Amino acid sequence: MKESLLIILAYFIGSIPTALIISKRFFDIDIREYGSGNMGATNTFRVLGPRYGTIVMICDILKGMAGVALYNLLPYYLSNELDRTNLMIGLGLSATLGHIYPIWAQFKGGKGVATLFGMILAIQPDVAVSCVAVFVLVLYLTRYVSLSSVLAGVALPICVLWIYNEKEVFYRVFAVAVAGLIVLTHQKNISRIFKGNESRVPILKHRDRKKLRKK
Repeated sequence: MKESLLIILAYFIGSIPTALIISKRFFDIDIREYGSGNMGATNTFRVLGPRYGTIVMICDILKGMAGVALYNLLPYYLSNELDRTNLMIGLGLSATLGHIYPIWAQFKGGKGVATLFGMILAIQPDVAVSCVAVFVLVLYLTRYVSLSSVLAGVALPICVLWIYNEKEVFYRVFAVAVAGLIVLTHQKNISRIFKGNESRVPILKHRDRKKLRKK
């Protein structure tokens, strides 16, 4: 019963519409009416710029971490690693579901990548750091947040199943499912990348100007 209440609370935490709050507070717009119509960090980068995109990304990561951290309210799980991991995954998924379908924003949210990352960061920091390394590298090379998110998501099961060889079955299934979910929710982005229509985030402009001058 207590676990169910925490899972519901995690959903409400994940439902906090960070991008919507920032877009209305500072720009007097609904972020969902611009760009891809998505309420996540990628679209915020695209519409509001890197400063606010970064703020939204950090807040969305914190939502995942905060959701997972709720397990600390139940003393039993502090000394039971297997049950704790399972509860943490349940809480994190609930927070992510809240981000994707936020009750505070007519159930129209983001794609959940940043919140998922926060969840993994809270469960297993080593795996999270490996995934973010992939994200940063791909972003540096391509400036596509969407492609960076997809490849970081694919890196998750690679880390869990092979690099760190985690034995917990639920965790392994979760890692594979997350990778599939991220690829599925980014199908339109992938299509736009192949067509050359996907927007690049406005970072590393100095590097790009140097390349243009060399040409």
